[in-house]
Amino acid sequence: MPTDHDITSLRVRTLERIVTRGQVWPRMAEKYGVTKPVPPWKSSLDGMCDALDVGEGGVLPPLARRDEEDLLSREVYGTLPFPENQLVALAHSLIARNVVDETVLAERMEAVRARLEAGGSP
Repeated sequence: MPTDHDITSLRVRTLERIVTRGQVWPRMAEKYGVTKPVPPWKSSLDGMCDALDVGEGGVLPPLARRDEEDLLSREVYGTLPFPENQLVALAHSLIARNVVDETVLAERMEAVRARLEAGGSP
């Protein structure tokens, strides 16, 4: 299900806010007193990419995902370090294909943030 337009032209405001706020793991880990060098969501991201790679030409074919990830990481999310740029590039691709709803993503992110700020686990 390829996109019918240049993926970099799609604005995803929820993801743009991540860039604007500088929400990168070292900063978030310091803010919440976490000492692990690898973000807790990195293994989930790797698992999701592996699952997407198994599919044969499904929602996001492996080559298309990697090409879009490179393009988006370079042209849209270039100020984010790895693995944050990989994460937002994948989210951007899935939003562009209507697999993930941006509003639902924003609500989920707010729920996680609220739990973190309340001292609970994400």
